Amino acid sequence: MPHFRIETNVPKSKIPNDFVTKAVPVLAKALGKPEQYCVVSVIPDIPMSFGGTTEPCAIANLMSIGALGVEQNKKHSKVLFDLVEKELGVAQDRMYITFQDNPTGNVGFKGTTFHSIFG
Repeated sequence: MPHFRIETNVPKSKIPNDFVTKAVPVLAKALGKPEQYCVVSVIPDIPMSFGGTTEPCAIANLMSIGALGVEQNKKHSKVLFDLVEKELGVAQDRMYITFQDNPTGNVGFKGTTFHSIFG
């Protein structure tokens, strides 16, 4: 159910082939969620300017059912900004992350919603 989506102007050729598989356990651990429910996606090659330049930059969204909040998001930011900087070469002052805490009824899975699955 957690989804960390990154849109970036970094070219696909500079995205490590194993980035998404390396990022899933990091995301799962940060959120305290099972890896099998975590999704990481990267959309490279986006025409993008941050602060008036086209140096490597990104915009990201972290959607989760729970495990988000004012204090939690500070910790998530640290882990995720470190990951993106190390793996994609996007400086921490060249990216934003928005956090989206969705209710169980707003996330579908297996032909139903997590509200039905969780009861």
